[in-house]
Amino acid sequence: MNQRESEFEFIKGLSAELSSRNLVFPTSLKATMKIRQALDDPDMSSDQVSRIISTEPVLSAQVLMLSNTPMFNRSSKKIEELKLAVSLLGFGVVKNIAISVGMKQLKDQQSHTGNSEQMEGLWTRSMRVAALACVLAKARSKLSPDKAMIAGLLHDIGKFYILSRAHQYEGLFTSQEALWDLVDQWHVDIGAAILESWEVSEDIRTAVMERKRTDLPLTSRPCLTDVVAAADFLDAGFVKQSLDDLNWEDIPVPLTNLQLDKTATETLMVETRQEIAQILKIIA
Repeated sequence: MNQRESEFEFIKGLSAELSSRNLVFPTSLKATMKIRQALDDPDMSSDQVSRIISTEPVLSAQVLMLSNTPMFNRSSKKIEELKLAVSLLGFGVVKNIAISVGMKQLKDQQSHTGNSEQMEGLWTRSMRVAALACVLAKARSKLSPDKAMIAGLLHDIGKFYILSRAHQYEGLFTSQEALWDLVDQWHVDIGAAILESWEVSEDIRTAVMERKRTDLPLTSRPCLTDVVAAADFLDAGFVKQSLDDLNWEDIPVPLTNLQLDKTATETLMVETRQEIAQILKIIA
């Protein structure tokens, strides 16, 4: 089978998974996402949540560990019960932990493949965009920072999936350029299918799918799409701690909607540096 035929087989396989919604994930990730869905039940008690979390050892350990950090636990008493940990952290934080644990499970299954470096890079950037989306929502909108963080974490989920499946076609891609051409072509459709199968709320799905649109409307009430698009755009500047490389004569509409010019963004960058570092500890 030549290169073109192999790539066609890969695309055909992705198309079949997409149309049937039979997306292939590690068992651990499926369990984690079921837990996240359960946490969306408004009638769920801390007792019920802790029992559900206890079925996933990695998630349980992460929740307990975080509840004992100085960021959340101001006392000297160590928390050893999941129920107390959930009550202290709150459902929003626990849901974010579930999302991050699930994505790390997807990333870590590639740790011994040729795509591990790309997966690691995607994960690192997803965490940064999530943290930035959280502080943008808090500082420049009336939107939920927790929801913005989840949307930021999931903004490249389609790329994660394609890379995770590509390793099963050993030797298929003769270059990284060929692989990323496929990723760029397919990640939006794959991402939409994943978010639908995970029953992620419509506003998060919209934000993830539409953040790259160039025709987003001007508005005085920024939406979640604006926040995720702005976080995605500003990520490189916040990494460098310099906004000089950005063209402020032609900034995306979401920044205008969030009332962010260069001066306001530089101020935000300074004021939220510590908060972003704390958020990264939550989801790392």
